[in-house]
Amino acid sequence: MLQPKRVKFRKVHRGRRLGSAHSGNTVHFGEYGMQAEGNAWITARQIEATRRVFVRFLRQGGKLWIRIFPDKSTTKKPAETRMGGGKGAPEEWVAVVKRGRVMFELSGISEEMAKKAIHLASYKLPIGTKFVVREVSKIES
Repeated sequence: MLQPKRVKFRKVHRGRRLGSAHSGNTVHFGEYGMQAEGNAWITARQIEATRRVFVRFLRQGGKLWIRIFPDKSTTKKPAETRMGGGKGAPEEWVAVVKRGRVMFELSGISEEMAKKAIHLASYKLPIGTKFVVREVSKIES
């Protein structure tokens, strides 16, 4: 599973999940993308489960880009523990995803196949997603 090799601080603040993504909101590497329709913390386990769905479809050829990385640690206190006593121990790693962020990109397969793969992979994530196609700019053509 994905996690940073090392971090400066073991525990981080929760932060806010408001607003939309300003960067990473366009399909940049592949032809098709999976875009977030809401704000959420996506865990490393959810990213791995989604990656496995895509790998099954890409056996016939194609390439996958994962555009999010779980670099934020979340903490949890043990069950049946009284209040106080400081922050809990780091439990898992999450990626902060805001509305509009392109999380996964695909290329090398047909559009129908990419739509089906993204539809099936979306079941592994806790937020709504939509299928996006790369816009061809005038410079590229």
